[in-house]
Amino acid sequence: MTTKIKRQFFAPCPRGLEAILAAELKELGAADLQPTDGGVGFSGTLALAYRANLHSRFASRILWRLVEKPYRSEDDVYRAALDIAWPELFAVGNTVRVDVSAIKCPLKSLDFLVLKIKDAVCDRFRDACGERPSVATVEPDMRIFAFLTADRVTLYLDTSGEALFKRGYRKEQGIAPLRENLAAGILRLAGWQPGIPLLDPMCGSGTFLIEAAMMALNIAPGIERWFAFEKLKNYDEGAWKTIYEEAVAAEKPKTSLPIHGSDKYGSALDSARANLEQAGLEDVVHLKQVDALEISAPEASGYLITNPPYGERLGDQEELAQFYPRFGDVLKQRFGGWNAYIITADLALAKLIRLSASRRIPLYNGALDCRLFEYKLVAGSNRKEAKPERPAKPA
Repeated sequence: MTTKIKRQFFAPCPRGLEAILAAELKELGAADLQPTDGGVGFSGTLALAYRANLHSRFASRILWRLVEKPYRSEDDVYRAALDIAWPELFAVGNTVRVDVSAIKCPLKSLDFLVLKIKDAVCDRFRDACGERPSVATVEPDMRIFAFLTADRVTLYLDTSGEALFKRGYRKEQGIAPLRENLAAGILRLAGWQPGIPLLDPMCGSGTFLIEAAMMALNIAPGIERWFAFEKLKNYDEGAWKTIYEEAVAAEKPKTSLPIHGSDKYGSALDSARANLEQAGLEDVVHLKQVDALEISAPEASGYLITNPPYGERLGDQEELAQFYPRFGDVLKQRFGGWNAYIITADLALAKLIRLSASRRIPLYNGALDCRLFEYKLVAGSNRKEAKPERPAKPA
């Protein structure tokens, strides 16, 4: 087995990012792209899987598809897993974890399927080397994923390890943080490009700021972490070293960028500052403590992208009803010429902010159903005006 043999993979991602993930994978060299709800299937070499793990800003994992077979019972799933030569893929000393998900699966218990797949893996190792790998639900060396439809089971070996949105820079996080790959996806969906001024006026732990700075400086998102493929038996250390060194050489010098973050709370800025320092970007991004209702545009034009407070982050509905219209006034009065993008799970925001959204993009932050609202801000032109009352009819 070498890194040059073509194989099948699947890259899950936050729902709503499938199209931009497919474009990213194509740019990295993937073939046979098949976007589907929640991810993208593709083909390529194991070296491509290394590259995708290192460079993908939008994927959650890179899963190596080992087998897809029809099934009718739990025993069929067991046999599908037993047919895989697991001892040729990783060592018996590696810990394992099995996760199962399904759509329209007729079998009664997914937990029982987890046990059947674990038994198959352990039985295959016991037959090959007389011992079995240990199971670890937290920080396993190897993760095995099974996905079942109504009549087919697909088994994957995870090449990523920890989810790819765990870049390694987040020391601190706010109450309702965005996953890093979703933040990067929002920047891409918004059309923001390096060099264009960017402001997050409610930056929290600074995820938008850090993802934007990494894009601007061409820093690979996985540059500071390890991956599960490094523990596979067919791991090609030379190929990985070349891919890694090319990524480091492509980074741009860390100079000050027109990326601005602010927050009302000093504790939030402390978190953002700690994360920026962890990422080595403390001198690249500009932070300022100021209430979002008192903020002014730092440049004549640019992109305002934010995940505003909602629910437990702000308080009760009365506070929300007061905050959003006032924030809409700030955007209208002080950000003419800017494009604003607001991601929120509070779908009442569209009415409360009283601005006309030019786009509403469905997205998911984990299990949270969200919308990305786009506002083209031209001073004085996009406020929703109340309709005048009709005069009363004469008696």
